[in-house]
Amino acid sequence: MLVPAAVLLVTFLLIPIGLTFGLAFTNARLISPRPAEFIGTDNFVRLFQDETFWASLRNTIIFAVVIVPLQSACALGLALLVNVKMRGVNFFRTIYFLPVVTSMVVVSMLWLFMYQKNGLINQVLLKFGIDGPDWLGDPHTALLAIILMSAWQAMGFHMVIWLSGLQTIPGDLYEAADLDGADTWQKFRYVTWPGLRATRTFILITITISAFALFTQVNIMTQGGPLDSTSTLVLMAVRTGFQQQQTGYASAISLAFFVLVLAVTLVNRYFTRDKDVVR
Repeated sequence: MLVPAAVLLVTFLLIPIGLTFGLAFTNARLISPRPAEFIGTDNFVRLFQDETFWASLRNTIIFAVVIVPLQSACALGLALLVNVKMRGVNFFRTIYFLPVVTSMVVVSMLWLFMYQKNGLINQVLLKFGIDGPDWLGDPHTALLAIILMSAWQAMGFHMVIWLSGLQTIPGDLYEAADLDGADTWQKFRYVTWPGLRATRTFILITITISAFALFTQVNIMTQGGPLDSTSTLVLMAVRTGFQQQQTGYASAISLAFFVLVLAVTLVNRYFTRDKDVVR
């Protein structure tokens, strides 16, 4: 019974990983009459001298560093708002979750029109006497625009996870806090937040992974521009491998991306480990 799953695992995970490690040290091209040749670490030397790679690495890290606290905090705020028993709360839960089930391609195209110089966002700002920038055409605002759109799109998914964590906290703890005279902030600090320990660990990991895999929004809205201000490692690898057909170099980029994600994962695991178990 394990054979079908094992075949899929080997075919779509282990073999591609092995090919990536092997092709990273060759000059392989996607379509070429010449066979691939072993060139050692030339791809990595070229990679570390590539300014686009360093720009993509910087953008990926900035995106992850900003989106993780922003998206998790906003999602927690929404979860606290809808974690009440009142008429119509299910309607708001559905509205907040709606962007999650909408295709990222559709969401990106929608926000692409909203971010135009004469788009909806700038028209609203103009009502307040603010001349909005060219959000996606300015290197100083393009990445910020994608961060805001990405946080809005995925906020509902993590709201549901926070909500499930909130509903596992025993109500007796809140009753005891009320008897002790705790205010709203004290109940959140000493009851809610400690009770969400496992939930926030899961959310931290999922948001971080999705942040480093940023691709669709950038590919549709900016294609990495302007001036590589929104280029990411995944976009660079896909563009190099399929558009420029430099499979070997794209594999080297993917390998560098793998090392980055592995390092971040180990750091997350260290800081989110169960300290009581370690002791």
